[in-house]
Amino acid sequence: MNVNKRLLLSGLLALTGWGLFAQNVDKAKDLLKAGKLPEAKTEIDKVLAVDKNQKSGDAWYTKLKIYNAIAASGQMSGQVPDARSQAFDALQKYTEVDDKKLLLLQMDAYKPVNEIYQGYFQVGANDYNGGKYDSALMNFSGALKTSAFMNAKGWTNLKIDTTSTLYAGISAEKAGKRDSAAVYYGKLAEAKIANINGSNMIDIYKWLVDYYNQKKDEANTKKFITLAKEQYPDDLFWPSTELDNLREKGPKDSLWAKYDEITAKFPKNHLFFFNFGLELYQYASDTSSGKRPANADVLVAKAQENLKKCLEVQPDYPQAALVLGQISYNAGVDLQAQTKKIPGKTPEDVKKRADLRIAAGKKFDEAIPYFEMVEKDLGSKGKLKMDEKTSLKDAYDLLITIYEQKNLKDKVEVYTTKFNNVDKDH
Repeated sequence: MNVNKRLLLSGLLALTGWGLFAQNVDKAKDLLKAGKLPEAKTEIDKVLAVDKNQKSGDAWYTKLKIYNAIAASGQMSGQVPDARSQAFDALQKYTEVDDKKLLLLQMDAYKPVNEIYQGYFQVGANDYNGGKYDSALMNFSGALKTSAFMNAKGWTNLKIDTTSTLYAGISAEKAGKRDSAAVYYGKLAEAKIANINGSNMIDIYKWLVDYYNQKKDEANTKKFITLAKEQYPDDLFWPSTELDNLREKGPKDSLWAKYDEITAKFPKNHLFFFNFGLELYQYASDTSSGKRPANADVLVAKAQENLKKCLEVQPDYPQAALVLGQISYNAGVDLQAQTKKIPGKTPEDVKKRADLRIAAGKKFDEAIPYFEMVEKDLGSKGKLKMDEKTSLKDAYDLLITIYEQKNLKDKVEVYTTKFNNVDKDH
């Protein structure tokens, strides 16, 4: 009989303890409802300081609502700067220990979760507008952490929170945290986001390509160029970057192949044809190693082909005409130089020298129309840029040299006068 009494007494004590716990949680709720946030905070903190109460979904949910209210309170949020973070932690704890299938959260239509997210985002926006970029980054990161949690729980089906991700990246960049910015911008690119709220995101892709390019990270540079091309296939930044990288450290065959690919994709872009032709010729005529490349003649022919295509696309592009003229002129000079390697006086040697001079003359004749194109394009203009003046002077100078060799003094005088007047007339 005494044993049963003891058991009954123990049961009564347990029920009494539960009743006290419930009363304390209810008291915290009443204080929250009355707007007495300091007292509500003290009460719920006291409840959760007891180990056995850590498994109460009701307690954690009450803390979530109280700390949300504190975070939204202008007066008290400064006293508890991590209130929103604690609210988020309480939300996580609530979902872990609640055995009622999150009934409390459902009854509130998930309002506390939205309050956490909106709170983080709004404070982040205010900080951003106020130039407090480190704080903005922290709050946009909090918004992203919240939206990721919502997604993981199946409360939303948002693939990526684009706006918060974008502004977290911009805040990080403005705070001087480029590595962090790259992470956020990278998430947008990896999700293949092309527009956010009507704004084009191409600059984000360019930023990423430039960032990884500067770090000499070839894998990520290639990765983001590939992603960028999918979204903005016609932008010239991607092929220009690829060419720059191959020009710097790639084998020439790879550079030429890339040029072939790019000129085929952009057949109306005269600059790609011009640069291709110029680089081919510069490489083919480079004798710094003691001799020209073995396939120099093939490369020169291809250079001329691309420069002519440049003029087909842009007939009044004097730089292409100048280089074409220089190629023919230099070929003539090379043929002239070969005559000096035949010093003999036999009829056969004399004929060889004569044939070389004739061939050189043909090359000079071939160059003249191109130099005249330069004059037509630039000589008729008024004020010229410095590089345009240089091109015009180069064209006149070579025309003078050619006509001197032809002993055509009137032509020499005409172009000499024009050469001397370039700075005055232009």
